[in-house]
Amino acid sequence: MKILFVLTSHDKLGETGKKTGFWVEEFANPYYTLLDKGAKITIATPKGGAAPIDPSSDSPDASTEDTERFNTDSVAQELIANTQKLADINSDDYDAVFYPGGHGPLWDLANDSVSIELIEAFNKQEKPIAFVCHAPAALKKVKKQDGTPLVSGKKVTGFTNTEEDAVQLTDVVPFLVEDMLKENGGTYSKAADWAPYAIKDGNLITGQNPASSELVAEKLLASLN
Repeated sequence: MKILFVLTSHDKLGETGKKTGFWVEEFANPYYTLLDKGAKITIATPKGGAAPIDPSSDSPDASTEDTERFNTDSVAQELIANTQKLADINSDDYDAVFYPGGHGPLWDLANDSVSIELIEAFNKQEKPIAFVCHAPAALKKVKKQDGTPLVSGKKVTGFTNTEEDAVQLTDVVPFLVEDMLKENGGTYSKAADWAPYAIKDGNLITGQNPASSELVAEKLLASLN
C-alpha cells in the first residue's frame, strides 16, 4: 500500500512572532503505525523541501513513544527535511492520503488550490482521505463533484473551539476548525477536550486532537484492508 502524507509548509503563528508547523505526534504515530504494516510512505508539502515542525510539539511535555522514535530516526528526519512538492504529486499513484495537523494548515493548506484539487481527486476515486486535529482545515474549500462542500452531510470531528481556547490561540488563528466544519454542513461531534476521538464516514476519516492520531491511523489501515 502506498500512502501520501501531506504536511504544511507554513511556519508563522499569525502575528505573534512565534513559530508553528506540523505537530510531531500527529505525524509520527500514523507514520510508524502504517510503516510497520509495510506501507510505502511519500511526504509532500506545498513548497517542497523541509517541512516546519511546531516547536511546541517537540517539547518534553509533548513527548510520546512515537516522537522519541522519530527523534532518533535519521530516515524519517531525512524525509521531513526533503519533502516532495505537492504540485508534483498524482493521486493515481497512491491508495490513500493522510494530513497531520499542527496550526500550520490553517494558513496554507486551507487555501492551497493544489491540495484542494488533490483531495477532490482522492475523493472522486473513493480512496481513504484522513485528517487529524487542525488538518481538517484543509477541507475548508474542498468540494464534492456536485459542487457542495465535501464535509456537507458527513460525520466529522476536528480540533474543538474549547481546545483552541485552552491553548489561547482563538484570537490568533484565521478560523476555528469546529466552526468551519459546521458552517460547511458537517455533522460535527467531539469527545471531551484532549480525549482520543475519531470518526469514519465513508472514505473520510477525521480525528479530534493529537491524542486521536493513533485512532485515525487505525481507521485508515482498516479502510485499506
